Amino acid sequence: MQRIFGSLLIGLLMLLLAAGTACAQTDADREAIKQTALDYIEGFYNGDAARMERSLHPDLAKRIVRTNPGTGQSVLNHMTAAQLIQAARTMESRPTPKDKQRKDVTILDLYENAASVKIVANDWIDYLHEAKFDGRWVIINVLWEMKPRRK
Repeated sequence: MQRIFGSLLIGLLMLLLAAGTACAQTDADREAIKQTALDYIEGFYNGDAARMERSLHPDLAKRIVRTNPGTGQSVLNHMTAAQLIQAARTMESRPTPKDKQRKDVTILDLYENAASVKIVANDWIDYLHEAKFDGRWVIINVLWEMKPRRK
């Protein structure tokens, strides 16, 4: 009886140890995912092209659906990683003032090497897909939407 109890206790301790390790990994991943999102948005706001580039996979696609006012048809506008890096570079001479830098980051979902993240920025909302690529979290896709103009 004591042998069975001892085996069960050792098994339970091993399970708890494995769960603790998994939580630590998840916490580290969550922090890295959030930092990637902040590198992206703060890289833009502050005109830090290197920081923006660090957050992006080279094959990134950033898209927004717009409506053509003449036809009423939806149009898909697309930006690449290179275009986003250049956009950050152009902000270097006129960074967004700190009081205008809204950057609320929420991790919506995380599973293994994939995460969905929402950034509420000053004038728009970004939905990011991040992936752990070669051991580093990077943004693969962005779907975004402008906020309604304030009157």
